[in-house]
Amino acid sequence: MGTVAFGREDMENVLAKMSAAQIEKLAFGAVELDREGKILTYNAAEGAITGRDPKAAIGKNFFTDIAPCTNKPAFKGVFDKGVASGKLNAMLEYTFDYNMKPTKVKVHMKKAISTESYWVFVKRL
Repeated sequence: MGTVAFGREDMENVLAKMSAAQIEKLAFGAVELDREGKILTYNAAEGAITGRDPKAAIGKNFFTDIAPCTNKPAFKGVFDKGVASGKLNAMLEYTFDYNMKPTKVKVHMKKAISTESYWVFVKRL
């Protein structure tokens, strides 16, 4: 598989065809969540952005345990609204600052196409 561009409109289709190893090697952060925010996938690029161990993040709640700085209407509110509608597809700029140097990022939230999960893609600005 070639390079996957951040922010692709059909990202959910591309990821549905990728293996876990390919997702791990993406050049941008990829976090897969269930509807409650429990982390199912947390790739190496996301670990590099946040300074967190991807393996230690699995099973934890993204909004309360890993990135409580996102537990605000501007981030989690967008996620919750998209989950409730069944049509999560949002792009926003945000600053991650929980237990790390403040880092400005672009975030693309998208519903997975073949599962009842949701992706949060993160790219440093």
